[in-house]
Amino acid sequence: MSKLNFGIVGAGTIALRLLRHLVQPDVAERVSLTAICDPVADRAQAAAEKFGITRWFTDEQELLAYDKVDAVTIASPINFHFEQVRRALLAAKHVHCNKTMATSVSEAKELTRLARERTLCLVPSPGEMLRPHNRYIKEVIRRGDIGTLCWAVCGAAFGTYHQDESERQGNDVLTNIDPSWYFRKPGGGPLYDMTVYSLTALTGILGSVLRVTALSGARIKEREFRGRLVPCDADDNTVILLDFGDSLFAFAYGTAAGRITEAFNGSYFGTRGSIIGLTINGEPLEYPGADIARQAGAPGVEARSQHIGNQWLLPHINELHRDLPEQHVFEDVMQLVDWVTEGKPSPVTAEHATHVIDIIDSAYRASTTGKTQVLSTTVE
Repeated sequence: MSKLNFGIVGAGTIALRLLRHLVQPDVAERVSLTAICDPVADRAQAAAEKFGITRWFTDEQELLAYDKVDAVTIASPINFHFEQVRRALLAAKHVHCNKTMATSVSEAKELTRLARERTLCLVPSPGEMLRPHNRYIKEVIRRGDIGTLCWAVCGAAFGTYHQDESERQGNDVLTNIDPSWYFRKPGGGPLYDMTVYSLTALTGILGSVLRVTALSGARIKEREFRGRLVPCDADDNTVILLDFGDSLFAFAYGTAAGRITEAFNGSYFGTRGSIIGLTINGEPLEYPGADIARQAGAPGVEARSQHIGNQWLLPHINELHRDLPEQHVFEDVMQLVDWVTEGKPSPVTAEHATHVIDIIDSAYRASTTGKTQVLSTTVE
């Protein structure tokens, strides 16, 4: 297969950003945008017209029945992901799914099994170990450059990021997208949406978690969006203790506000030094491509710029894509494209994604029961 017929499930913020990549000339040679669906008919139609997509639908089952769709990306709210990925696999479609592909370990295991049994490609975001700095940190720790690793920390905070996104501030159907689902059960909260990046990198670097315990709850009961109050019942304040075995521990957080780590990078503390963000013992990490990453962003804001520039180092990010948002999501989609069209299995695996979902699922269960949870999955 030289060109992949591609369908988009969901026409919200992520999809609109992703489509800006998929219409670039280097991608158009490999991907044909044949369908998009969204329950808001005007949004599906407007997105199709804006990006030259052949057909639009209001139901993903109509999209899956369309014979000009070979693969899909699931870009809907997280609470829909499991059923939509499952239906796509049952319809014999290859699948990329935005994070996370499910909200429970049992669901994630079922999707992994379905893809394997049907010999279908399943690439679940986020592909954090595609990033050179994460692979380099793994090697630095393995070599013992900071001595014996003792503990680590990772995490992320909601803040008001989703309320402030530009796609939510306008008056037309493509710029007035409601973020309320991020704050509601099921599927809402910073663990599934943001901390998942940090946990994927942490486990890619350190390996599988054996046990977790946690405290969790909903701290912010209401948020404001465009002059109206949004009730919030999803847990937005979670702290997790992770046991990697042999007395190596880590701390992960998904909070309503505040952070103690840089971007989605973890911090690692050993007997002879530490890796904090993109530094080792206070000096810049010299991972492959670091000089290119430092060129990104505004002059004089090196730390933030380099975090942005790390996306420039992803395999499919060239000059056509550097100034477009969600480069990492586009990269994960192209991992699927390469796998289907060229037979190159992606290092972004359903097994690793399932392990991270197991951590989150187990953390919520530990918080509810007050009991440490033993995980049933590994990163491989």
